[in-house]
Amino acid sequence: MESLKLGSLEVWPPVVLAPMAGITNAPFRTLCREQGGGLFVCEMITTRALVERNAKTLKMIRFGPRENPRSIQLYGVDPVTVGRAVRMIAEEDLADHVDLNFGCPVPKVTRRGGGSALPYKRNLFRAILREAVRNAGTLPVTVKMRKGIDDDHLTYLDAGRIAVEEGVAAIALHGRTAIQHYGGTADWAAIARLKESVPEIPVLGNGDIWSADDARRMMDLTGCDGVVVGRGCLGRPWLFADLAAMCEGSGERRRPSLGEVAATMDRHAALLTECFGSEPHAVADFRKHVGWYLKGFVVGADLRRRLATAESLAGLREGLAELDPAQPWPDGVDAPRGKTHPRDRVHLPAGWLDDPYDLAVPEADAELDTSGG
Repeated sequence: MESLKLGSLEVWPPVVLAPMAGITNAPFRTLCREQGGGLFVCEMITTRALVERNAKTLKMIRFGPRENPRSIQLYGVDPVTVGRAVRMIAEEDLADHVDLNFGCPVPKVTRRGGGSALPYKRNLFRAILREAVRNAGTLPVTVKMRKGIDDDHLTYLDAGRIAVEEGVAAIALHGRTAIQHYGGTADWAAIARLKESVPEIPVLGNGDIWSADDARRMMDLTGCDGVVVGRGCLGRPWLFADLAAMCEGSGERRRPSLGEVAATMDRHAALLTECFGSEPHAVADFRKHVGWYLKGFVVGADLRRRLATAESLAGLREGLAELDPAQPWPDGVDAPRGKTHPRDRVHLPAGWLDDPYDLAVPEADAELDTSGG
């Protein structure tokens, strides 16, 4: 297996942590990075917020001294603003790699023409990529996208060719349409078709990677050059140890006991406290991780509830101390995590599907603090 080459960057193993809002902050990236190498992308930020130097946004793109390469994912709908944001990153040395998000399926994004709705507008998509690459200097620019809006409006092959023509360094494809959201089964065959269509640049596969063995199967079946892992690592930063072992040709897999999981939960909450500078804020933010960490383990409902409603590190640690440290890793947890329901329809701006070559920029409030893909 070869390393992933993104311009001048060489990434080994060819594994990418997908940006997830409220998840892939510096503490979570630290936990994942300690397990194995790869590319660990920060939470998605909007280009408008970056160029306006929004204080919250600038905090989100802080990287630790050991984070290398530093990776930022941008979301934008205006070519000019995207270009300014990328130039700012390059000139101020804010990151080593820029990814552009065209995969977000959230209704409040797609109804404004952003995220997974945008590649349908071929000329606007091209203009955004052109401005990003032109302003990036030596930084590699990559793209993450979905198959399209729905099965009647697939865009990934056209978008792939446009990306190659505009100098994008790699493409990550989530094998679902926007209407699928995270439901159903990811279409790995589409990843294979994209790889065949754009042999000039690396193609990364995303969707339904719940284990290192899933990643191996995806790469074997599609010929993709690497994998992007999102929901599969929720509550499981050690998945990156499994992925590193898989890329080295090893069948070794991490199966931590409940005691090891509890220690990781404790450290995760402590890192959040250090990052946020507020223990109540950090512990409240950590609550959403509790169910993911404990998935499959035998833990009483009352204890789960107390852990998921803890208000302080002391309260959290009190509950963690009640867990059975010898309980082994449960079977059957290499399965979907997070929300999996499809959508009834994709919310789009009025007349969005009328002209796929319209270059009009979506309305200004299309850039929201929402991530996903």
